[in-house]
Amino acid sequence: MFQASYTGYQLNFHRPAGTSRGVLRRKECWYLKLTREDGLTGIGEVSFIPGLSLEDPDEIEIQVDHICKLIGRGEMDPAQSLPSLPGIQFAMETALKDLGHGGCRILFPSDFTEGHAGIPTNGLIWMGNRSYLQEQIRNKMERGFRVLKMKVGAMGMEAELEVLAWIRSEYGSGDLEVRLDANGAWLPEDAPGRMDAFARYGIHSIEQPIRQGQVEAMAALCVDPAIPVALDEELIGVVGIANKKQLLERIKPSYIILKPGLLGGFSVANEWIDLANELGAGWWITSALESSIGLNAIAQWTYNLGVSMPQGLGTGQLYTNNLPSPLQMEGDRLWYRAENHWGLQSIFNT
Repeated sequence: MFQASYTGYQLNFHRPAGTSRGVLRRKECWYLKLTREDGLTGIGEVSFIPGLSLEDPDEIEIQVDHICKLIGRGEMDPAQSLPSLPGIQFAMETALKDLGHGGCRILFPSDFTEGHAGIPTNGLIWMGNRSYLQEQIRNKMERGFRVLKMKVGAMGMEAELEVLAWIRSEYGSGDLEVRLDANGAWLPEDAPGRMDAFARYGIHSIEQPIRQGQVEAMAALCVDPAIPVALDEELIGVVGIANKKQLLERIKPSYIILKPGLLGGFSVANEWIDLANELGAGWWITSALESSIGLNAIAQWTYNLGVSMPQGLGTGQLYTNNLPSPLQMEGDRLWYRAENHWGLQSIFNT
């Protein structure tokens, strides 16, 4: 028997974060707490991005509240599958993992949680004017990043090409790997020409070049592409092994990008990884801009996958009011420093 409760929290960005879907200035999140009869607690974060998550922004808090009440009355198992509420399912799975390991935010013990190893990450470059982009790139390079992920699709292609030309005038392909993320901004008829133009600058991959749900058009882009294509938003809401396999077999992407918070948790993300390995597609993990609670869970799980290529987990410093935690970026690696204690008093008395 469990008791369940939640607390809402608003994360504020240090600087507005620009993507082709709009500019983010703040992010709403909810922390879910499961308490056993012996008083031990586990905490999970509901991962949610309006316009990208399956959950309805007007209904999500109502749904979190309802689920907590069902659990408290013994009418719902916290491990129950919630395919239409993947962000809430992620929070439940995280809280249960936390409980299973003593309720101290160590979900997947490893050399990472012992502080012996860090996770390589890419540096995330948000959209903005040229000077802002150059400022971000120089900052990341000075801190030791050698893989950058640059958002494209909102500035105009010529401006973006100018930035890439500047990047390559400063940093050769051997010094810096560049990944692009269009967040589905391009039209199917424009995407091949844009990929050809960007390819001149030695691009590693292009994430979600066109809007999700255009399976035939995406499959056509993956036939001998100028830049290897990675699926991201395309995976959200695809339920069941058979449907997942059918999607990957039809599109044949070079990579898939996994956001456990938006896919429904680690069990669901593991299904995608198994299929990608079976079909010969590469993959890596990214956060969905979670706070320290969600990022901690994702990072610990990611390390246990034995990853070597840079992952998209360097997002913990985006906020002015992120929760204090042992997570710490040092150079281009994310570390777990146990001497840096959790600061959860503002959300729970734990």
